Amino acid sequence: MTRLWARALRIDQWTKNGVVMLAWFFSVADASQLGIVRGWNSFFLAFAMAGAFSLISSAFYLLNDVSDYEEDRRHPVKRHRPVAAGLVDRIVAVRVALVLFAVGFAYPAIVVMISPVRTLAFSTVLAYTVMQCLYTGFLKRIPYIDVVTLSFGFVLRAVAGAAIICAYISPYLLVCTFTLSLFLALCKRKHELDTATSSRDVLKRYHRKTTIAGIAITAAASVGEYFVYCLVSKMGQAFPLLWLTSFFVAGGILRYLYLSWQNLDTGRPEKILLSDKILWIILAGYALCSVSVVWIGK
Repeated sequence: MTRLWARALRIDQWTKNGVVMLAWFFSVADASQLGIVRGWNSFFLAFAMAGAFSLISSAFYLLNDVSDYEEDRRHPVKRHRPVAAGLVDRIVAVRVALVLFAVGFAYPAIVVMISPVRTLAFSTVLAYTVMQCLYTGFLKRIPYIDVVTLSFGFVLRAVAGAAIICAYISPYLLVCTFTLSLFLALCKRKHELDTATSSRDVLKRYHRKTTIAGIAITAAASVGEYFVYCLVSKMGQAFPLLWLTSFFVAGGILRYLYLSWQNLDTGRPEKILLSDKILWIILAGYALCSVSVVWIGK
């Protein structure tokens, strides 16, 4: 039963909410924000916010599974999901989703009551919830708007992570977060076009060439935006060698492009990120290079 609900809540996709930690991660090396990230308090605040987003996102996964019940039953992979397979009753799924909403909202609400200066964090969670409601209601049925909506959700996650610890986050990072998320979402749509076009009505209105062009544009934009961030942001000015980390960002995107063109399971980005050894090496290289750059810069 535990494993069944773990699948229904898609706990393996909670890794996406690591974006909430983005502001904390980049603030650690920012001398102007040392007072904010000193000690473990800010880490636990951001980590708990990531947990709140995980619960809320799982609630929407359940609601989407209930909403897409008939379509998912025609999908070669999604038909095995607990709700689509009939292993989890749809009414029970809705009830669990409501409980997850309540628990997920409790954390930012309590934080705001204790510290009103963090109101933006709660507002961002509320905006994310409203946007997801619109997505579940009708936006997911509009081609390309659906992936833009999902990608903007990652920007809201990053903003919430910064707001909960009262940290500054570079606009360049927010834009890069959006385009990188859009890149991953378009790769997912390409995979679905290759394997299960008939399972969802919206896929029938996607154009393969347009999707591929979008993948190329967002891939190039993500690398370019991160490179600009490394050169002109406060972090880039404080650590002149930060631009070296952009090679790992480019390598990771190129690796993902390769996997997409090999028709591997890029329909599940979290699975690829957790299982591909070369991507793990690139991520480890990025982390090592980042630490080295900060250490040399100090």
